[in-house]
Amino acid sequence: MTREVATVAPGTSLKDVARELIERRISGLPVVADDGQVLGVVSEADVLAKERPQPEDGGALARLVHRSDPAAANKGAARTAGEAMTSPAITIEPYWTIPSAAQIMLERGINRLPVVHQGRLVGIVTRADLVRAFARTDEEIVSEIRDQVALQEAMWLANGTVDVEVRGGEATLAGTVRRRTEADVLPKLVARVPGVVSVRSELTWAEDD
Repeated sequence: MTREVATVAPGTSLKDVARELIERRISGLPVVADDGQVLGVVSEADVLAKERPQPEDGGALARLVHRSDPAAANKGAARTAGEAMTSPAITIEPYWTIPSAAQIMLERGINRLPVVHQGRLVGIVTRADLVRAFARTDEEIVSEIRDQVALQEAMWLANGTVDVEVRGGEATLAGTVRRRTEADVLPKLVARVPGVVSVRSELTWAEDD
């Protein structure tokens, strides 16, 4: 995550929000209270809502659209970040995994996730951050496989019975584990490490359970 996060207060005018988005070249900002609590997120789409036709300007069709979408009408009348923001914000905790963050972004169609601890903002993760994680070197990926997967299943990796090789994001696992179920699960854990494109298992087992 990025720890230095640009934020706005709920009372910040939409003009100032728009300037922040342009100057920082970002598409959204967390709206944060004085105590650090994340109240919502204001994005380019929220600012653009001010530019869509309002009922009094757009005739019968615009009135029909706004009647069916009261949230759009409220955003169109908004003057501050607090009035225009999407709330409650979709957030994650610092301990969440990268695959979990990616899944939420894809399912919710969002570009950023404020990272909170006890409700207070401590960072932000964007789609670009996740892409950078996926683009890591093979050496970095091997290191994370050994560090992260070994924490979950130390008996497989820590004792050196399993060799891990990564080339171009393609991971190969070779060696012997105790049970067949372990040989089935380990490739699935490795496949979840960001940057892994595919996993080939050459694992053997001592016990067919």
